Amino acid sequence: MQTLIHNRVSAARDGSNPYVVSRLASGWAVIGDVQFLEGYCLLLPDPVVASLNDLSGDARGIFLRDMALLGDAILEATGAQRINYEILGNSEPALHAHVFPRFDSEPAELRAMPVWFYDWAAAPVFSEAHHGAVRDRIKSALQTRL
Repeated sequence: MQTLIHNRVSAARDGSNPYVVSRLASGWAVIGDVQFLEGYCLLLPDPVVASLNDLSGDARGIFLRDMALLGDAILEATGAQRINYEILGNSEPALHAHVFPRFDSEPAELRAMPVWFYDWAAAPVFSEAHHGAVRDRIKSALQTRL
């Protein structure tokens, strides 16, 4: 089954994915298509597998380490209060990890809630002009950790 994750990884490999932040040992760090929380990124495995359970023990460890490294870089680049990590895969049945910065400045009614309570349809779409600088700071912070 071909998913959006497969398509994004293929585009990252051929250099046509505009959301790529960095190549990591387990796959690709990409900035989110939407930026309701500035600095929101995903980790996409390469090669794509269906779930974390489909990776060998070593590959699992590398993926989870890369996810934490991406979170560290986002913390540094954004000054977020904390990072939330989510691996779901229900609507896109391929492994991918969401890495969300969380801020004290978020609306009080959303601050303690999962990010899925945000209005994703109304979220700002990634644009180079508005979000390119945070992507570049995340990339720089990642490079110091690799």
